[in-house]
Amino acid sequence: MPERFVIHLPLVAAGLRAAQRLARVVGRWITVLPMMDPGEMTVSEEDQQFLRHRVFCDLRMPGGRRCLLPADHDGECSRRVRR
Repeated sequence: MPERFVIHLPLVAAGLRAAQRLARVVGRWITVLPMMDPGEMTVSEEDQQFLRHRVFCDLRMPGGRRCLLPADHDGECSRRVRR
């Protein structure tokens, strides 16, 4: 299996919920790139980067793509964002 490298893109938000919202917006926008894996996106406090909070559901759907709903969502997984 080839090596994989992760890009850490620091963005700043005031609070966990705000960070998760910002990460979801960025994650959904950047999924136009085939190498983006939103299921692996996490947020953490600046000084506690070892404690990460998942942003998106990490379950794979048919075809190998991941669910685009928030982590711990209710109901079935989906590639469409619920409004």
